[in-house]
This record gives sequence, C-alpha cells and structure tokens, in this order.
Amino acid sequence: MKTLITSVLGAAIAGLTQAAVLHDNGAAVGSNGLSVGTRNTPNTFYGFGIQDRATSPNAVADDFAVTAASGWTLQSIDFFAIQNNATAFTLQTVSWSIMAGDVNNGTLVAQGKTKLGSGDLIGYRVAPNALTSVQRPIYRASADIPDLQLAQGQYWLRWSMSGSLSSGPWQPPVADASVRGNAMQSVNAGSFSAALLPDGTPAAMELPFVLQGAVNAVPEPASAALLLAGLGLLAARARRRA
Repeated sequence: MKTLITSVLGAAIAGLTQAAVLHDNGAAVGSNGLSVGTRNTPNTFYGFGIQDRATSPNAVADDFAVTAASGWTLQSIDFFAIQNNATAFTLQTVSWSIMAGDVNNGTLVAQGKTKLGSGDLIGYRVAPNALTSVQRPIYRASADIPDLQLAQGQYWLRWSMSGSLSSGPWQPPVADASVRGNAMQSVNAGSFSAALLPDGTPAAMELPFVLQGAVNAVPEPASAALLLAGLGLLAARARRRA
C-alpha cells in the first residue's frame, strides 16, 4: 500500500508546472535601457496617465490570451511605470482588474489593490533629441496576487497606480515602436477607448506587463488511472478498519 500511495503522490507532483512567465506583452526598454518617445509636433509623447486618485482617476488596459486548454494559475503581475524626477522607487499601489471578453462590458474575473513595497529601475523614457535625459525613470514593480484560475480564452488587464511624487505615475508603451497594438485608456473614470497620442490620433501601441504563474497540468491517462486505483484501495482499507 505504501508503494502505491507513493507512486500516486509522485505522479501528481510530476504533473505540476513550476511558476514561470505566462505572458510577456513587450519590453518596457530596449537593450540600451531606453524607451524613446514618439515625436508629435508640437508635442513629444512620453506616456499615458495612470493616476489612481479619488478625483479624475486615469487607467489603462491591454489584452492577452490564455492559449493553454488546461488554463493558467496566475500568481503575480509585473507593471512598469514612469515617475518624473524620481531618484528612488516611489510607486505605492496598483489597482488592477481582469475582464473576460470586452474591456468595458465583459465579465469581471478578478480585481484588487496591491501594495508595492519595492521595485527596480530598468531605464528611462526619453525624447528623440534628449537620449541622455534621466528625468523620467521607468520602474518595474511586481504585484503578488492571490492565485487566480484563468480558463482558456481572451482577457483584458486594466490598471492604475499611485505614487508619492506630484507628477505621475505615467504608463510607457512597449519600447519597440514598430509593435502595433490596441492599448486602451480610461480618462477621468470614463469608459475605456483607444489610447490617444497628444495630437489626438489613436496610439495603436502595446503596453508592457508580465504575467507569472503556472500552466495547469493535464493528468496523463496512466497517471489518472493510477490515482483512481490508489484512492479505491485507500477507501477499501478504510472500510476494513471500520
């Protein structure tokens, strides 16, 4: 009996997948540590407002797909934000939600407000004519969330952040300007719609974020049969004891 129970537990453990990157929506900075802004005459675009505040809050959203038929267990989300003139990590909280289907009218899967204790400086958001500027540092912050089961399908991640400085936080786009996307923004607590550049045209950009966790395991037929056999023997042994 011990041998069988050990085999059953071993098969179950072998079916688990270690925590890993489930989805990376794009790099926040290039290999040189820079994210170069798009020039929009007469303005230069740096980022979208994501200020989580009581009045006139702003937020952003971008989509992702769970492709594994077995689904995911989402455990943490990495966010990226600009804090103007910061000399240390000043981000405080991130308010996030995940919608299935439509970004505004889909099904709310989960939401939360997570405290951000620390983060890493990964580079700078700069203008094309000011590549050495350190005025707009970009920080990476990891938000640990309660384990969340996501079935195969299409989802939207929505988020806003708070920080201790007066300007920001601001959301940089993916550093590779050639990547075309469908980033959304909610301004003054309004509905999410296409994020706009300073000249009023749709941004058509992607926003960087990283989802981490595990792909749910699908038991192999042999392992499933072994598990059922073990449970049956355990039940029979319990009956004999009774």
